[in-house]
Formats: sequence, C-alpha cells, structure tokens
Amino acid sequence: MNTRRITLTALAVATGLIAIPAAAQDAPGTARVEARGGIAWASGYEEAVAGVAAGYDFDLGDGIFIGVEGSADKVLADGADVVWGVGGRVGTRVGDAGRLYAAGGYAFGEGEDVPYLGAGYSHNLNESIYLTAEYRHFFSDFVDVNAATVGVGFNF
Repeated sequence: MNTRRITLTALAVATGLIAIPAAAQDAPGTARVEARGGIAWASGYEEAVAGVAAGYDFDLGDGIFIGVEGSADKVLADGADVVWGVGGRVGTRVGDAGRLYAAGGYAFGEGEDVPYLGAGYSHNLNESIYLTAEYRHFFSDFVDVNAATVGVGFNF
C-alpha cells in the first residue's frame, strides 16, 4: 500500500470519528471505542493480535441496530504492519445488556487488501463499559486468515 493511500484512508477514518459525537446528538444510538486483543491464525501459524476500534451503532427500534466502525489492528510479530479496517455491523439486542451482531468490511495494510466477515457479542457491564468477543474471517487470494478477539469498550 502506498503512502498516499494510507494518508487518505487515515484522513477518512479520522473524519468519520470526529463526526461520531455530532451524529450522537441527533440520531438515536451509541458511540463506542474499544481496545481488543486475541489471536490470528492461518495455515498452521498463530500470532497474537492487538487493536483498537471506534464506531457508532444506530438504534432502529425493536431491538435491532446497525453500526459503522473504523479499526486498527496489529499482529504482534516482528515485521508485521498495522491493518486498518472500515466496516459495518447489524445485530439485535439480547436481554437488557447484550448485543449479538454480524460484521463485515474491508481490511487493508502494507500487503493485500481483503474483505472480511464475522460475528460477535458485546455485553454492557453498566451504561458506560462493555466487554466484547468477536470472530473475523479475512478472505485472501493467497491464504485466508481467522482472528478471534476479546476486549473492553466504552459507550458514550
């Protein structure tokens, strides 16, 4: 990936993240940020991964929501680059504190740019703090990669 593309993508994600608080004032929903860690695996190799994400979930009523997200994740191996992601999710509330969702989007970095699909669950501990677990499958022309993460997030 060239420097120009990285710069443009970073600007687009930053613009979206700056717009989240403004959107939160006018639309029913929840802005969120989270830190996560876990494992990525492919072709018999496993590596630890750590990352951050920010997004906004729009409440559609009847327990249904859709959301947008920007993320940055790093495989914790020598020479690995940060993988940037943009995506969305759709899901349903589970009880008073849970959210079950399907996620999809596009991940890009120094190497191949790939689409991903996944699923996750987040559980509010209180109005501000939640725990999350998520699985993603990255579709590559060479070797598909899987990732499972857990994390902690903050709603605002």
